[in-house]
Amino acid sequence: LAGTDLGITLTTMPTVMGVLLLNQREIAQGACFTQSYFIHTLAIVESGVLLAMAYDRFIAIRTPLRYNSILTNSHVMKVGLGILMRGVVSILPPILKLLWFPHCRSHVLSHAFCLHQDVMKLACADITFNRVYPVILVALTFFLDALIILFSYILILKTVMDIASAEEQAKALNTCVSHISCVLVFYITVIGLTFIHRFGKHASHVIHITMSYVHFLFPPFMNPIIYSMKT
Repeated sequence: LAGTDLGITLTTMPTVMGVLLLNQREIAQGACFTQSYFIHTLAIVESGVLLAMAYDRFIAIRTPLRYNSILTNSHVMKVGLGILMRGVVSILPPILKLLWFPHCRSHVLSHAFCLHQDVMKLACADITFNRVYPVILVALTFFLDALIILFSYILILKTVMDIASAEEQAKALNTCVSHISCVLVFYITVIGLTFIHRFGKHASHVIHITMSYVHFLFPPFMNPIIYSMKT
């Protein structure tokens, strides 16, 4: 989680600080597409990491005596590799398509970093694939991950309610507080940005920009605070 947060910050901050502090308002096409690729890859990886952490809490509370035998080092490595590969591979098709598009319209982006949904609008070509694919991808990653996390916590809550001692119930739920907080911070900003892009076409341009900043910079800012305070 710390790695993905650091990655998103290092990917977005150079252009953000360049615009705000140095008034650097240009970026090379290759650099723009590369930044877009890493931003979206790391966002998908972070969603997967939060899902893996929910799985960890599920095993720890549902089957505590088998925790070490189920979540072995090799198992954790395989899960981590799977999460990383999902992010790395899944975002490639729409980014590669951007390379082939002619860009004859305005070359002005609406954000201080390159987002796929922003860059594709500059292409003067049929962008149907780049409109449809991300919707399917979001459904199969962010939305599906959120549903599985929700389902895992329903099962965790059911297990905790079966514990006789109120003190033990509180102790079990207390181990999940940090993760739940990080999940809420991440998915609330994802949902907010998605709704603004899909249904806020008449909303102020400032709102669009603010929501993109909140989505990409607020979770990396909050997660260390959440885990530091809890620890």
